[in-house]
Amino acid sequence: MPTLDLSAVRPGLAGTSELIVGPEHTAPRVGSGLIAVLATPVMINVIEAAALAAVEHLLPAGHQSLGIHLDVGHFAATPVGLKVTATAEVTAVEGRTITFKVEARDDREVIGGGTHQRVVVNVARFDARVQKKLLGLA
Repeated sequence: MPTLDLSAVRPGLAGTSELIVGPEHTAPRVGSGLIAVLATPVMINVIEAAALAAVEHLLPAGHQSLGIHLDVGHFAATPVGLKVTATAEVTAVEGRTITFKVEARDDREVIGGGTHQRVVVNVARFDARVQKKLLGLA
């Protein structure tokens, strides 16, 4: 099997993602709480989108990254109507694993942050494994 070339993915690369918080992004709507503020799972989604923006366009053809680990805190509430911006900066590339420093902020303050890891996979091989699992062969 040829070695995966991730030489284009290097520490310092960064991506961003934004979201205007709507009612559909709140904790009651996604089932993660009762107060109508930005839900933690939605903040995580914006963080993952920032990581994708940083590296996905640099991956070899037929490959994409999948989130495998998140270690983030969500320490400030964001009401409906404010914009959330997430940033993800590559801090390490080890084999197929890319590590990011991540942060999310709203229009007023930092609301969350931590680290995120993604692994680069061959899409065709990954899909084949998923299909075997679906059929009870894995």
